[in-house]
Amino acid sequence: MARDGAEKRCERVLGPGDLGAEPGERATLVQFSTAFCQPCRATRRTLADVADMVPGVVHVEIDAERNLPLVRRLGVTSTPTVLVLDAAGRVVRRAAGQPRRADVIAALGRALETPADRP
Repeated sequence: MARDGAEKRCERVLGPGDLGAEPGERATLVQFSTAFCQPCRATRRTLADVADMVPGVVHVEIDAERNLPLVRRLGVTSTPTVLVLDAAGRVVRRAAGQPRRADVIAALGRALETPADRP
């Protein structure tokens, strides 16, 4: 998953109040979607499959149209947009568009690293 630069704009921690759900114990895959977004459907399946593979990881889907304040605060400009959060709720990766499964797994690996492991 490529970084799109907005990660620096959002160095905030996202929690249950922002997500509308409990974050994962180890990491959270956050997907911003809209009702008529075709790539969002495939992204939903990919993220759910990856989350099911790794204990402590959850997939949270957020309806972008119903959560405009959060969308604006995070600078989400297209759907699907995927954020990978670490256990503390910090954004460690962000990508717009339909991600490849391998890229999601690699980004999740980054979220599961301990802070001491990060450059």
